Amino acid sequence: MSCKRGKASPNPFTKTKLFANSGGYCQNPECNENLFKTFEEKEIHIAEIAHIISVNKGARKNSKLTPEEKGSYENLILLCPNCHTTIDKAEDDFPTELILKWKSEHKSKLDNVFGIKKYKNRVEARKHLEPIFLENKMIFDIYGPNTDERYNPESTMPILWLKKIREFIIPNNRKILNIIDSNYDLLDSAEKVVFEKFKHHLHDFESKHIYNEESNGIQFPIKISETYV
Repeated sequence: MSCKRGKASPNPFTKTKLFANSGGYCQNPECNENLFKTFEEKEIHIAEIAHIISVNKGARKNSKLTPEEKGSYENLILLCPNCHTTIDKAEDDFPTELILKWKSEHKSKLDNVFGIKKYKNRVEARKHLEPIFLENKMIFDIYGPNTDERYNPESTMPILWLKKIREFIIPNNRKILNIIDSNYDLLDSAEKVVFEKFKHHLHDFESKHIYNEESNGIQFPIKISETYV
């Protein structure tokens, strides 16, 4: 994911948040290119981080912003290489307001797809969370690192596991995060602590399986699946 602009370059957390909130697709609504590509047994992503307000010069520049502000989540959007190149080489045709609109509309679209909204009570919230948790558990039980296939050096299961992580588990985790976050007032004090652990697990999990960081980080807090019971 290219972006090498010194202090205007996003930190790892911001990169993870950008990718998660893109849903894995270019945020240009006229493009929506899938940012994950599969070639036989190899998977890559083609995502590129674009600055909404330009770092140095151009029609979208703003000298009042600090480099750190230019590298913040609010000033970044995730695009495919073609769209990134296009908006940077034709800044007059892609003003700040338009790109901010792309980002906002993309988020609204994902919220609608994922059914993220405020629920009246815990029962309604649980009704929407339960099948997501169930799908993740099924995938973990079939493809995860604790299956007998881990003893087979020729097994393709690790490749399938990584594919399932990127295509299902990470998007599902983001759905869970957004649903609970939108219904945070339904949590009791103990559940709020578990939710904080889940957020950090999500960040660590994505850092490992998207950005290939070696650390395992915080393990999945099982009690999060009991939320709203």
